[in-house]
Amino acid sequence: MQLTRKATPRQLISLVPMIDVLLILLVFFMVTSTYLNLSMVPIVDRAEQSESQGAGSGTTLLVRIDADGATHIRGQLHAPDALVDLVRSGLAENPLLSVVLLPSSRATTQALVGTMDMLTTAGATRLRLMRLEGQQ
Repeated sequence: MQLTRKATPRQLISLVPMIDVLLILLVFFMVTSTYLNLSMVPIVDRAEQSESQGAGSGTTLLVRIDADGATHIRGQLHAPDALVDLVRSGLAENPLLSVVLLPSSRATTQALVGTMDMLTTAGATRLRLMRLEGQQ
């Protein structure tokens, strides 16, 4: 009597579930990441470069809105008329001027809408709104 055992083939370890988990983790971390540092946001880097070149010569103008609705450009307080004049002169030099609005977390919606209305009245068509998380 001869007894022979069947040779069991080696089972291959599938890498598909591990790859699926890694892709899910990658998507999760990409979606939940935030930009808390201003230097990480590329649009602000271009705005800072244009500030160093002089008024109106850059392609991006950064406008900050305080909690009381006051607007600041390059760290200086600007009245509504001065803001309109600055944007008009910037658009005269560069028709593709882009304006980035950075409201404070305590700024009212009315202040934001009023500033946007002033900018569109001045002729700005490329408006962007930036929101930062954290304290401002």
